[in-house]
Amino acid sequence: MPVSGGLLPIYNLNRPVPFWRFFRSREKFIIFLVFLTFCMLCFGTFFYLPEFRGSSGRIYDQIKKVGPELLIPPPPQGEDSQEAQIQAQAIIRHEIDAKDDPHVIGDREKLKAKIEEDRELKVLERPDQAIIVPKRSSSGGPPVNAPEGLEEPLNQIDEILGPGVVTIPPAHADHYPLRQGGEDIEPSVREKRNKVKEMMKHAWDNYVLYAWGKNELRPISKRAHTGSLFGSQPLGASILDGIDTLYIMGLNEEFKQARDWVAKELDVDAVVADVSVFEVNIRFVGGLLTCYALTGEVMFRDKAQLIADKLLPAFNTPTGIPNALVNFKTGSSKNYGWASGGSSILAEFGTLHLEFAYLSDVTGKTIYRNKVDKIREVLKELEKPNGLYPNYLNPRSGKWGQHHMSMGALGDSYFEYLLKSWLLSGKEDNEARQLFDEAMEAVLKHMLHVSPAGLSYFAELKFERVEHKMDHLACFSGGMFALASKTLKDDHSSKYMDIAKQLTNTCHESYDRSYTKLGPEAFRFSEGAEARALKSSEKYYILRPETIESYFYLYRLTKDEKYRDWGWEAVQALEKHCRVPGGYTGIKNVYSEEPQQDDVQQSFLLAETLKYLYLLFSDEDYYPLDQWVFNTEAHPFPIKGTNPFYREAVA
Repeated sequence: MPVSGGLLPIYNLNRPVPFWRFFRSREKFIIFLVFLTFCMLCFGTFFYLPEFRGSSGRIYDQIKKVGPELLIPPPPQGEDSQEAQIQAQAIIRHEIDAKDDPHVIGDREKLKAKIEEDRELKVLERPDQAIIVPKRSSSGGPPVNAPEGLEEPLNQIDEILGPGVVTIPPAHADHYPLRQGGEDIEPSVREKRNKVKEMMKHAWDNYVLYAWGKNELRPISKRAHTGSLFGSQPLGASILDGIDTLYIMGLNEEFKQARDWVAKELDVDAVVADVSVFEVNIRFVGGLLTCYALTGEVMFRDKAQLIADKLLPAFNTPTGIPNALVNFKTGSSKNYGWASGGSSILAEFGTLHLEFAYLSDVTGKTIYRNKVDKIREVLKELEKPNGLYPNYLNPRSGKWGQHHMSMGALGDSYFEYLLKSWLLSGKEDNEARQLFDEAMEAVLKHMLHVSPAGLSYFAELKFERVEHKMDHLACFSGGMFALASKTLKDDHSSKYMDIAKQLTNTCHESYDRSYTKLGPEAFRFSEGAEARALKSSEKYYILRPETIESYFYLYRLTKDEKYRDWGWEAVQALEKHCRVPGGYTGIKNVYSEEPQQDDVQQSFLLAETLKYLYLLFSDEDYYPLDQWVFNTEAHPFPIKGTNPFYREAVA
């Protein structure tokens, strides 16, 4: 208030003046905007930052967990059922019993609508014939009011997503693929199996710690490996390649961790680089299809189909023979410049049949099978020099490139897939078996040699010149011939098994003749050396599985304990020379007492090497060979007609 007595009004300075009176109107408006922006940032941080909605289970995960309890009232409880109260009403997708409580049905529909509103919650999809089953009782007994016939399946599975929600196979199965069990009766063998499981956990945990979501791990420098064949694109190669091994070994928490990444983080639309059609197919498509077979989760099938669709532009050539590389973003494709005048490679375009044929069957879409059938049609009509398949074929002219033949790099898995396509079809694809036997007749005649010391090996042919060298990659052939011998009893059977044993022995010798007891990338046969690498570029070992793969097949099919002994030698060598605190690394010279390490943990260590070792020390009924076919990356596919987990789509 002004004080009288002066010319000008004098204000009482003892009275407080509101701070906002010191600002002009424009300044007040700016302050208001700043305050409003701050509030919006706080609000957005709470609801949208990954820390609040990430895969580690935060606000959204809590909502998913409590949703049934919030929206579905529990049924009445009897006096004697306090320990075994029902946690969720069974839902059968095809029909609902007319006696169901309509209030329960209504609440269930509200929950379903609520989940569908939020895309983040649409992670777990279920097959058309899936059933959500009740939780077990708190005492660990069988579930209350489980649908008839499901009690035994539920006793055989550790739920992937925690107690109470599992996906029942759409096939007419009475059990799940095993995630536990398979132990040998011998305690010493069980200890070896558990050791391999510990090795897998060591490799996986360090990948998660230092390279999660990236393709591969550098275990010494403890960072992601960006120089792999997938480059720096975050495709999670180790996750997609190793996820089924986690399932098979019963590493349930690790499997769930990998599954959640696939569901929420895998995004092939973001990939802008050229990728290998062959590698993406055998590792990514193969791994995801196996997980679909094992779990019945259509999320895995749909992710596999999405990736396969990204590969389809590579088939747009005059012959239908796909190019080696495809760009996921643009759809453009090309071949390697070094591959005999821009040719496609036999082992690459010939190693698509298992995955694409199976994908057609589980999706009901014929396009994938048609693509690989076209490849076989082209190859079948081509004239083969001496009955042999050269490694290069021009996709434009349809003519062979350089006449280089090999059972190792560039040729190997084409022959494997002829045999396994026949097996996967339930032995109905007789054309594949016939092509396999014809191809092997020529290979055995022109490429199989025996050294002066009696070691059998596959040499390479370059036109008419023989190179007495065998790749480590070719060591898979021992297992292939053993499998061919046991799956069809004919004139070839005994010969195939003898060759299988001889080749596997030779590959073991390549390991045993090195200081580290690990095999070189390639080994030669000459007057001065047998089953030994001579060039420095051939002396490295990058955690390859092929020799161990043959140990697995030969043990399963002959029961000869020496193959388990040889496998254990490989385990000890891996532990001594390849294990480091951050995982497993390859080595650059298997003949060195202190070999230099290459600082790369290949994804196929998780997919193949450790899986085959684990199965080698498992009981023969654990993923038996008359039920499962392993693709060239060791991802098991169920055999059609004999394995209820084939999950063929119903027309």
